[in-house]
Amino acid sequence: MQIASNPNANILDAAVLQDVAQGNLRITPEQAECLYHEMPLPELGRWADARCRALHGNHLRTYIVDRNINYTNVCTAKCTFCAFRRDGHEDDAYTLSYDELKQKVKEIVALGGTQILMQGGMNPELPLTWYIELLEQLRSEFPMVHIHAFSPPEIIEFINFFKTPGSNIEEQIRFVLKELQNAGLQSIPGGGGEIFAPAVREKIGLGKCTGEVWLTVMRVAHELGMNTSATMMFGHIEGIADRIHHLDQVRSWQDRSIQDFGLDGGGRYVSFISWPFQPDNTPLGRLPEMSKDESFPGDIVAQLDGSGHKSMHQDFGRRLRLAGSSSYLRTQALSRLFLDNIYSIGSSWVTMGPAIGQTALMYGANDLGSVMLEENVVSAAGTTWCLDEAKLCHMIRDAGFMPAKRDNAYNILTIHSGDEAPDRCVGDWSLLNKDRLVAHTDEPEAVTLTVGQL
Repeated sequence: MQIASNPNANILDAAVLQDVAQGNLRITPEQAECLYHEMPLPELGRWADARCRALHGNHLRTYIVDRNINYTNVCTAKCTFCAFRRDGHEDDAYTLSYDELKQKVKEIVALGGTQILMQGGMNPELPLTWYIELLEQLRSEFPMVHIHAFSPPEIIEFINFFKTPGSNIEEQIRFVLKELQNAGLQSIPGGGGEIFAPAVREKIGLGKCTGEVWLTVMRVAHELGMNTSATMMFGHIEGIADRIHHLDQVRSWQDRSIQDFGLDGGGRYVSFISWPFQPDNTPLGRLPEMSKDESFPGDIVAQLDGSGHKSMHQDFGRRLRLAGSSSYLRTQALSRLFLDNIYSIGSSWVTMGPAIGQTALMYGANDLGSVMLEENVVSAAGTTWCLDEAKLCHMIRDAGFMPAKRDNAYNILTIHSGDEAPDRCVGDWSLLNKDRLVAHTDEPEAVTLTVGQL
């Protein structure tokens, strides 16, 4: 049942926020905007933590052992925030073979992994049969591994590349997802969410599907019984109201999925994770940052209903407002309070680093995500933090919680309370940190600045 809202309530009042934290009151977009701008960060974090504890208890915080596999970097989209994509003719353009992909799965299974997260560029040279055969081989050889793969933009490009049957986009999505599901696909990651507001999305995501189409892919996946995740990448040209509109879209479409499919074995969004834009080596990152004495164009254009238009400010899309630690924690805390129908909020230590990733456990996050054996997309835009299972357990325990290993459905597999816990088997943390903590990318390559021409 959908939680009731009270638009007239003073959202800064402790009694009102207590109702929110207990799941008895739904925040409106206007109230969310008030919280973001007016509530001190520590206080906002305390309320997000209270909501997290109401959902997940006071003791366990989770992580998963999986592997992020980027099967190709060839991509037809020209997202200005991406340093990973290649056209296909470059020396470092690649598509992994089946044998290379299966070797990566073998390695994560050997480490006790239970899932692969498989995403890649939108490569027009790969037919749908390539994906189907890949899934069939993975399901046959690794039946114990959950296949979490192919974000909505990839699904849409499958439709565009392969002349998929169907009289409308929803029927075409259903056809592709059924083919992939029958071959072994089990759930869909939330990649490509970025920001849903059209004014922003049209500037930063050339060639990528609209926000509504992204949400439609996920709705059809829910109809077919697959769970999904939702994401948001912020801290670029968007306004604060755009972030809230994005959260509102996720919540509204989740309401519909639960109402329409919840009693018939349907899926839903089980998690949400947000992270700040990483500017290094990207065209978008070369834009000038806003000055302290000017109004940010993104805030002037942004509307809570997503109706903002680039014509509302002449410099829209030509100024950056990068998000630091405070902005990240504020946005994550707000997401925990706002997304009352989504179970899990993930910490983005991959982009923010271990210290802020750990702090996020006190700002509404209940999950640290996965160990990081490799990462190619975010690392192409700067620095990737590389943490193993012992370090994740240590971060959770040091934050005052008990680390627990989970699966894709957030079922608890192992509670690390004994001496055999991964973090308690480490003899010298200084050696582990030195060898595994961070990996830097190569020297940055020159990129062409195109965002001002959009």
